[in-house]
Amino acid sequence: MDLIKAIVIAIIEGLTEFLPVSSTAHMIFTSSLYGIQEDEFVKMFQVSIQFGAILAVVFLYWKKFFNFKNLNFYLKLALAVLPALILGKIFDDKIEAVLGDPVPIAIMLIVGGVILLFIDKLFKNPIIDDEKDVSFKSALIIGFWQCLAMMPGTSRSAASIIGGMQQKLTRKAAAEFSFFLAVPTMLAVTVYSIFIKSWNYQGVDQKGYEMLLTGDNLMLFLIGNVVAFVVAVIAIKFFIGVLTKYGFKPWGWYRIVVGIVLLIYFTQFN
Repeated sequence: MDLIKAIVIAIIEGLTEFLPVSSTAHMIFTSSLYGIQEDEFVKMFQVSIQFGAILAVVFLYWKKFFNFKNLNFYLKLALAVLPALILGKIFDDKIEAVLGDPVPIAIMLIVGGVILLFIDKLFKNPIIDDEKDVSFKSALIIGFWQCLAMMPGTSRSAASIIGGMQQKLTRKAAAEFSFFLAVPTMLAVTVYSIFIKSWNYQGVDQKGYEMLLTGDNLMLFLIGNVVAFVVAVIAIKFFIGVLTKYGFKPWGWYRIVVGIVLLIYFTQFN
């Protein structure tokens, strides 16, 4: 993977990480359509540049993340992230196996799109408009909703936002709690992929950080995270505006159209 391809993937990650459209699906499809060889470094790169994207949340909501007097904020996030940490470790191998098959991912894009068309009508009369009013029980339930995104194509953002709305959060509050929850979730995934998980790279079992020391991999990793950060800052501001004004329907139709196009492509022309 060269620098241009790494930047393209990073742009896709930054654009889609916090939108309810599945960043994983978009990166996989981009890699396939762009002819990027799916080796172990590319797989790790697609996961680890999410770190740059989550830094965008910390940057935009820095007052929230660095208000150390609000201990409940950190405790809620710690509780909400537990289901994903536990189930993610248990189903790691199965998740990776699905990542190699684009057809079920395209199907999940379509299914998720249909669901988003009706979400605004399904969860009416929200009563929580601020993170401070989210109970610990609700935080944990949202954390379990987030686990639905372990099926690639579902979208971590969509699952956790829907979970928030099911717990009576407004669209904006649910989206922001989803952003906050992404920070410990994606940080854990990044640390796992770089320092704990073993990758069979060039015929040798290596940790992620060992792959980064090969060739230009470290440069690609650093540039990818910077690009993902900058693009994610823009995407978050854009998403909040569209979500507040139009709800989930635009994203639902987008997922359906993209899912159908990709399903046709991977079943008929690939």
